[in-house]
Amino acid sequence: MNNKQKNKILNKEACITIGLYAFFFIWWYAFAYGLGYQEPSKYSYVLGFPSWFFYSCILGYIVICVLLFVVVKKFFVEVDFDEE
Repeated sequence: MNNKQKNKILNKEACITIGLYAFFFIWWYAFAYGLGYQEPSKYSYVLGFPSWFFYSCILGYIVICVLLFVVVKKFFVEVDFDEE
């Protein structure tokens, strides 16, 4: 594999990684500030946590871990960086 092919693979993987990070940030922000924007006395609770915290921090972490696992297994390839 030549350097041009390696760079193409690395750029694709970097774009996927940035996209996943952007997805995770939007997920976190939407639930944390969307559900957490109301008066604390009006919060609903999931498993003892305020719903905004549960969905943004706990469920979001689980979702991104599963997504990262699937993406690494399906789309990332091993690239050898040793000089030939």
